[in-house]
Amino acid sequence: MENEIIEKIRNLSPDAFLDYYTEVIDKRLEAYSLRIIAEASCYHPFISKTTKRISEFVCRKCKRIASCSTLLTYLGYVNQVDEAILSVCEAIELFRHSILIHDDLVDMDNLRRGGKAFHKLFSDEYDTRFGKGTAIFYGNILYSEAITMLLKSGFDRSHLLKAVELLSTGYREVNESQVLDLFFESQEPTLKEWEAMASKRAASLFNVNMMMGAILGGVAEKELRLIKDIAKHIGFSFDIQDDIIGTFASAEQYGRPPGGDLILGKKALHIVYAYQLIQGTERGELKNLLTQNELSDQQMERIKEIVKCCGALEKAKQRSKEHAEIAIEALDKTTMNDYSKDFFSYLIYFISESLDWYR
Repeated sequence: MENEIIEKIRNLSPDAFLDYYTEVIDKRLEAYSLRIIAEASCYHPFISKTTKRISEFVCRKCKRIASCSTLLTYLGYVNQVDEAILSVCEAIELFRHSILIHDDLVDMDNLRRGGKAFHKLFSDEYDTRFGKGTAIFYGNILYSEAITMLLKSGFDRSHLLKAVELLSTGYREVNESQVLDLFFESQEPTLKEWEAMASKRAASLFNVNMMMGAILGGVAEKELRLIKDIAKHIGFSFDIQDDIIGTFASAEQYGRPPGGDLILGKKALHIVYAYQLIQGTERGELKNLLTQNELSDQQMERIKEIVKCCGALEKAKQRSKEHAEIAIEALDKTTMNDYSKDFFSYLIYFISESLDWYR
């Protein structure tokens, strides 16, 4: 399989490689699911049932950008793909999904990638308390599984210790940012406060994804600092884009009804900028709209109009592009091979340029 991947990617564009890699990791996750379901069936029939559901949740079709970033960073320095790094990529997907389960629970999201959010799978069949509790426990289980899979990957122990520390630190940072994000729902954070929160959100996730590949690839400390800087700025750019999509995309583009974060009172960067840029009655109107428990289509359109007209949307889009440019500059300074550089350039371009959809 390792040689097959190397042979395959030689003539693939970054976009085509992402599709190919997604198929590879999906098959591995499906095999992993069969193993854990078999183990669970020896314990208790109900745990077998819940394990089947967590397996289905993890295996839902999506672009596996998180673990692909790990693989491409490793490939960029080692110039090979091996069984050990593919096992680590599986661990990264489990780590990512452990966070998604808790995130959906706290944000009261009902959908994830065309299916029910994990907690809803049980809330609808049993009750709300059971759904919430099961989601908390299985988020924790996936995190522990990610650690175990990482430790069993076969890498040198000294590298693994750094990798586990990276994963643990990233998990703590993401949870800290989520607490702050939750707190800001009832506040009007300053730009500095928003940046503090975002510095440990997607920035921490991309840091885990990319640094994992670099650490396990034995990259020198100077190069690690460059990777960390790239990941931070990709994360900022991604966060800004993701929040804009959550407000301005259609349900078809977003995969679920837009505006959910606004109803919760979340403070995206374009909302923080809007509060800075508008005064008087319009500011009061925006604040009133953002404290509603429900938003009609007309109210959503009014929020979007205010954010656009005051310049907050353009300001947020520009900030995302600035972070993308800094990431590209740092990427050019690395000693990664050209194929990996091309992939990350493509990823950064996709994140920042997709903001042009929302005018």
